[in-house]
Amino acid sequence: MNKQDTIFVTGGTGLIGSYLLRLLIRNGYKQIRALKRAHSDMRLLKEVENQIEWLEGDLLDIDILEHGMQEAHTVFHCAAMVSFDPKEKEKMNLVNIEGTANMINVALSFNVEKFIHISSIAALGRRADLPTIHENTEWQSSDWNTSYAVSKYHSEMEVWRGSAEGLNVAIVNPSVVLGSAYWNKGTGRFFNIVWNGLKFYPTGSTGFVDVRDVAEAMLLLAESNISNERIILNGENLPYKHIFDSIADLINKPRASIKVNTLIREASWRVDHLLNILFSKKPRVTKETARNSSRDVVYINDKSKELLGLKYRSIDSCLKQMAEQFNEVKSTGCEPRYLDF
Repeated sequence: MNKQDTIFVTGGTGLIGSYLLRLLIRNGYKQIRALKRAHSDMRLLKEVENQIEWLEGDLLDIDILEHGMQEAHTVFHCAAMVSFDPKEKEKMNLVNIEGTANMINVALSFNVEKFIHISSIAALGRRADLPTIHENTEWQSSDWNTSYAVSKYHSEMEVWRGSAEGLNVAIVNPSVVLGSAYWNKGTGRFFNIVWNGLKFYPTGSTGFVDVRDVAEAMLLLAESNISNERIILNGENLPYKHIFDSIADLINKPRASIKVNTLIREASWRVDHLLNILFSKKPRVTKETARNSSRDVVYINDKSKELLGLKYRSIDSCLKQMAEQFNEVKSTGCEPRYLDF
């Protein structure tokens, strides 16, 4: 991939996609197209949006995808729907599975040179006898897997189908991605939750990664000869309590002091489920997310270090930088911010 090659990015206005676009521009790439919906929030990219050719549409719009991949050398597929609301399961499957199938079909027909798919550690699956997960972990159906995880697993199957049909692919599986962006959704929401007074803390642990490391790994993959590989991107395995305690200390709020035991955990998702039924209120906690928050899972990142030479930023450093930005904007409407590379 050289600086004049055409690049097509889906999900460009989201967390990972917006950092990837900034990194591409920072590294001198000139021919960048990105897909967005008609009413996408562009504030994360306001300083650079004029350096990108924007296409309006979605993953179900074949004509737009064909326009985006016309003469494209590399495709970064970052777009996906994340939801744990049972009412949105069908829509999520449509976006994540059929949308990815459309991307693969168009990429094959337009002879795209390289297709980088942004998946998730969720697509690797979870189950009771699997405390440690690596790239070769075999997917198994399990009550531990969320509907989102299942949709991402099946979207990966579409990517591997493309590989079998001759498409040069690579998949990255980020853990929980941290980085400044919007403070009312994604992991930026953690800061607002703590600011508003978080009383309860979950007992489990998982992997966390700086969004800048994810963007840099994607670019390294695109610029390399690596193909048909899956790579976990995970900076550190940490307890959720460590994350929330760190945020509380950094923004001068009390630490959460009540452990979410089995009784609290099971009651929380049932109350939210009842509110969802009675008042169509979007659930904040589901059975899947409540139970997963109490589990300890370790994600192995050796392959990313060996194959890409990736050196991860520390999670504490990332949280400190995010907190500095949150403290700057919390009194002025919490406008979106981004971390410099």
